[in-house]
Amino acid sequence: MCHCAVVNDACVKDAVDCGAKSLGQVCRTTGAGQDCGSCVFALKRLICEHEQATHTTLLEVEGAAS
Repeated sequence: MCHCAVVNDACVKDAVDCGAKSLGQVCRTTGAGQDCGSCVFALKRLICEHEQATHTTLLEVEGAAS
């Protein structure tokens, strides 16, 4: 994910799970995207995918319970 700060996908997902909701918050929390910036598009994609997967999972659980 971010080679400069040695931040992998799991670190980014953990940051989102702990409340980081924007690219800036993830970058400040993990240190990713602070040097060369070449990873920011991949970071944003991963954040969106993770939030979408989490939201979809929550909706499926709510739908199954009703």
